[in-house]
Amino acid sequence: MSDATPTTDSPGFDEMARDIAEVPAVEVIVTVAVNLMSAAAVKLGLTEDGDEHKDLDEARKLVHALAGLLDASTTEISSFHAAPLRDGLKSLQLAFREASLVPDGPGQGPGEKYTGPVFG
Repeated sequence: MSDATPTTDSPGFDEMARDIAEVPAVEVIVTVAVNLMSAAAVKLGLTEDGDEHKDLDEARKLVHALAGLLDASTTEISSFHAAPLRDGLKSLQLAFREASLVPDGPGQGPGEKYTGPVFG
């Protein structure tokens, strides 16, 4: 059996496409946002492992992408979903500012292009 032969243990593309077709767009957006938040928290050193995975350059990219996603989806997701995501984004932005040796100016931090300046 070659590596190219599909097995019954791994779903094929058609099966995955059918599965994703059943998921509402809001759930996909929220899931992606939560994944970005989790990855950013790790890169900011906010996990148990702390500084082991800390990488502020990577964190900046993730926070900026999260802010862009939330900005773009504002009219697509309800405030029920959006409010906690915006709170999480602000917390990450503040954590980034605190972790930076040379803090960005007001409005220059990750995602602040979309959210405006973030203050604690």
